[in-house]
Amino acid sequence: MFSWSRQRNQSPGGLDLHPRTLLLLLMVVASAQGITPSPKTCRVYPSINGSAIVCHPPAEFPCDLPADTVHLSAEFFNFTHLPDGILQGTPNLQELHLSSNRLENLSAEFLLPVPRLRVLDLTRNALTRLPPRLFRASAALVTLVLKENQLEVLEATWLHGLRDLWYLDLSGNRLRTLPPGLLANCTALHILDLGNNQLETLPPDLLRGPLRLDRLHLEGNRLRALGEDLLWPQPGLGYLFLQNNKLATVAAGAFRGLRQLDMLDLSNNELTGVPKGLWASLGRPGRDMKDGFDISGNPWMCDQNLSDLFRWLVANKDKMFSLNDTRCAGPETSRGQTLLAVAESQGSPEKKSGSRGCRQGLAEHCTPLSK
Repeated sequence: MFSWSRQRNQSPGGLDLHPRTLLLLLMVVASAQGITPSPKTCRVYPSINGSAIVCHPPAEFPCDLPADTVHLSAEFFNFTHLPDGILQGTPNLQELHLSSNRLENLSAEFLLPVPRLRVLDLTRNALTRLPPRLFRASAALVTLVLKENQLEVLEATWLHGLRDLWYLDLSGNRLRTLPPGLLANCTALHILDLGNNQLETLPPDLLRGPLRLDRLHLEGNRLRALGEDLLWPQPGLGYLFLQNNKLATVAAGAFRGLRQLDMLDLSNNELTGVPKGLWASLGRPGRDMKDGFDISGNPWMCDQNLSDLFRWLVANKDKMFSLNDTRCAGPETSRGQTLLAVAESQGSPEKKSGSRGCRQGLAEHCTPLSK
């Protein structure tokens, strides 16, 4: 059975609020009015914009939805397939949350009845692929979450038509490669999450579609190198997450043109050194790196080849995370010391005054000044 009991518990902000915030407010109001829905029925929360429907087991999923439904949440049902016509008669639907089921596939016609859909959340299902042209009537879609499914491949055509897409989450899948032109039509994209996949390389044109990307999540993959061309189409990138990869190489121009990077995470990779000039465009006073950086958990070789990094660290040490976990793996005289301590010793007055500058960890790279 499905409860259609309607109460005057309207949210003043309607669905302009974050969906979870809206539902919480509606539930609080319902509770204050003494409304206690049966656990075997779905919950209906009317608002000024339409009805929000929330269904969790042991509730039975309804055969029909109200025509004014704008929010539908049907989670934890363990569906492998969705009921036929689940979205029929709900042309104003704006948010659809189907996380924590076991969906294996979707019909190519699934989204045709809901052209105003703005949010689609399919987190924690068993999708291995998407049907071609699934989003052909979804030009209004802003948020697409496919997190923690079983996607092994993507096709660029799957995202065609999503010109208003602002947030795309593909994290926690099994992706090894990405097709060229994947985001070519996603010009409005601000947040891209590809974290915790199995990516070993990235197509050079990956970021040439979005015009104003702000956050890029690539953590938890198997990337070994960061090239010259990946980031240059996104000069306004604010947050870059590359931790927990296998990065051993970062090209000297990898960060060129990044005018306002506020956070960089390169922790837990395989970096022993970085090329001179890598940091030249980062850490300018008052302009970027305001939210910090993390280069800990790498096997840094603290020799003269890190002099450029050392100078940059000293200038930006107030923005550094995990200082005590950012240590030298070699050479032997520096092993175990923090990078910042070694960096500061290189620029210390003792270093400049002669042989006394050959402090522990740097002796093999010092030459006393001539008298």
